Amino acid sequence: MATLIAPEHTSAVEDAEKLQKACKGWGTDEKAIISVLGHRNAVQRKQIRLAYEDLYQEDLIKRLESELSGDFEKAVYRWILDPADRDAVLANVAIKKLSPDHHVIVEISCTRSPEELLAVRRAYQARYKHSLEEDVAAHTKGDTRKLLVALVSAFRYDGEEINTRVANSEAKILHEAVKDKEFNHEEIIRILSTRSKMQLMATFNRYRDDHGTTITKNLEGDSGDEFLKTLRTTIRCLNDPKKYFEKVLRNSIRRVGTDEDALTRVIVTRAEKDLKDVKELYYKRNSVPLDQAVAKDTTGDYKALLLTLLGKED
Repeated sequence: MATLIAPEHTSAVEDAEKLQKACKGWGTDEKAIISVLGHRNAVQRKQIRLAYEDLYQEDLIKRLESELSGDFEKAVYRWILDPADRDAVLANVAIKKLSPDHHVIVEISCTRSPEELLAVRRAYQARYKHSLEEDVAAHTKGDTRKLLVALVSAFRYDGEEINTRVANSEAKILHEAVKDKEFNHEEIIRILSTRSKMQLMATFNRYRDDHGTTITKNLEGDSGDEFLKTLRTTIRCLNDPKKYFEKVLRNSIRRVGTDEDALTRVIVTRAEKDLKDVKELYYKRNSVPLDQAVAKDTTGDYKALLLTLLGKED
């Protein structure tokens, strides 16, 4: 369930006019920008961008980038993009970091539907004139490269059908590899990068039933082992994405100094999807409403935008 509150009927032209007025003259009217963009879904935001270009012969995104700054600017930029284009930008930023954010690549590969991931790969090529696989491969090495390239290249079956026999045999294969500490076994990468999410859930459940513990618990190891960390993130994203997103939010707020990148990423990418469920999980786990935790940890227009996307009424 989404947290975004967007009216069904809006006028893209009127919205574009309001945004132009908010950016005109001395000072920017950030509240007006939030009241429009914070209540529009992806289709409506795209129509606003087109209407704005039509009316004023300028790119709305560039205009907003020049008017805004800091975490607020970054959040507005992430929010206004088409979802596939946004994921392409998030992936590129994650890959090009001095020490790449592998978890962001895993998150995009494993929590989006096969069609959505395909759209991200198309958007990435259009924007960067490289394929996503090629850039992931160029900025990673060893087993991590094998796993990540396989994940970003996947086009999984997206239906409900599962094969119990396969779940039983692949739970065994995973257990053998984990028991022998062969975490980089090619069978692990094959299973995680080709099976449907429903099939993998059946396999992980079988693993838990047979061995009395989850596979991620068995993968606890050297905290500095980048491949092992990436493997655990992969399984979490495939098996229970909402639980994974709750943990990312919890860690982004809990740490000394908020991790605004992670906080923005999850709120902006899930507000139109399942953020309501993630909020419920957050409350169950932390006994504090997510809105309250975010309000305590952020300030100004950035805080106002995040709270709006979290479904807080004006």
